[in-house]
Amino acid sequence: MKKISSLTTPSFLVNLDTLEKNIAKYQTLADKNCVELFPMLKTHKSSEITKMQIEAGAKGVLVGTLDEAEAVVKKSGVKKVMLAYPVIGDSNLERVIELNKCCELFVAFDNEIPAAELAKKLNNTKINYQIIINSGLNRFGVTPENAVSLLNSLNKYPNLVFKGISTHTGQVYGFSKEHVKEITEKEITTMTLAKNLLIEAGANVEFVATGTTPTFEKAIESDEITVSRPGNYVFFDAIQVALGAAKEEECSLTVLATVISNPSEDLYILDCGSKCLGLDQGAHGNSLTKGFGIIKNHPELTIIGLSEEVAKVKKEGPSALKIGDKIEIIPNHSCSAANMTNYLIGHKNGSIEKIIEVDIRGNSRKLTLD
Repeated sequence: MKKISSLTTPSFLVNLDTLEKNIAKYQTLADKNCVELFPMLKTHKSSEITKMQIEAGAKGVLVGTLDEAEAVVKKSGVKKVMLAYPVIGDSNLERVIELNKCCELFVAFDNEIPAAELAKKLNNTKINYQIIINSGLNRFGVTPENAVSLLNSLNKYPNLVFKGISTHTGQVYGFSKEHVKEITEKEITTMTLAKNLLIEAGANVEFVATGTTPTFEKAIESDEITVSRPGNYVFFDAIQVALGAAKEEECSLTVLATVISNPSEDLYILDCGSKCLGLDQGAHGNSLTKGFGIIKNHPELTIIGLSEEVAKVKKEGPSALKIGDKIEIIPNHSCSAANMTNYLIGHKNGSIEKIIEVDIRGNSRKLTLD
């Protein structure tokens, strides 16, 4: 059986044992807390990994784009799909309506305009929706206090069926691991308030959905949270390690690279750059990591700079690394890294087992000019 050490570089690897453990762990925790898991697919963009998550017990999926939604329904047979963001524009809304025929779809609103535009096109069709609540990221969403007024505005459209509320506490990535508990508590209290205000106003709130990988384990312990939508947990990455959400050995995605130069005593050059590792050093305004990824089994090395195709690595202690050696890198942000390739090389104990297509990426629909 072919070994990963024989591969050309750079190559994108996924440790199948670790991947399977991560999927099983999060599903088990969700089941234990009676929470439905709707994994966010932007991390892996793979129909095969989606099938693994559904087979493990996930009830549906969360997507960031219509391309992802259409592809995952077609290729993975997923029955329930949540859209993370509002959608507007005639061509986009027509796609939403077609998608709604193929699965149980939940669109997302934080204002009336896209809802009104969608309602005009629905005719006799009904579509489910969620109201996005702002729990501190200050990107999408309304405050809990404004959720009722938005619902009242949307009630004038009988073909739009309110189902629940959702949020994303992405601001957790802009802080240190000491702040994760505080952000998780805010996530829970904000959504609890929004739910209670909506119920007092006469609404039937069928689900309360949250989800980031760092806040997952504590958030699902709340009786108020009924749906969780983490994404990064399948791979994890250096940012998750910095936040305390994972250990290095739980990171299943790595980039295999070769040392191609040693221009000075304390500097190595690798044949992978920003087009493999991305330029993330911590999302949402803060640098959580040291360098541009973790070089496995080499704590003495730091990736200090990236060009598009090469990386500069500083040696900060004794190292036996030499030109021609291959190393594995845990990316800072695995979602960005996985989006850089068409396939992942699945391996167990260093032996290649399968190729996993990254087949639900953006721009998957061909544009026709007729």
